[in-house]
Amino acid sequence: MVEKRANPRHRVLKAGTIEFGGGVIDCTVRNLSKAGAALDVTSPVGIPDKFTLVIPSDGQRFACHIIYRKEKRIGVAFD
Repeated sequence: MVEKRANPRHRVLKAGTIEFGGGVIDCTVRNLSKAGAALDVTSPVGIPDKFTLVIPSDGQRFACHIIYRKEKRIGVAFD
């Protein structure tokens, strides 16, 4: 299978948080690229379309928006 993405994904397993309007939801970052990430969550219900993804172990913060929502995974693009 040929990779068609402009930015290759890198598989990772890192703890993260989804921060928005005073709320915080824990997540697991499953893959990461320069353009976005895939996040595992307990439930995508209540997560807004735009939020800040924080990866404490790397000291990184990304403003992002949701591209897709699946049962327990959301895909985001970085703004």
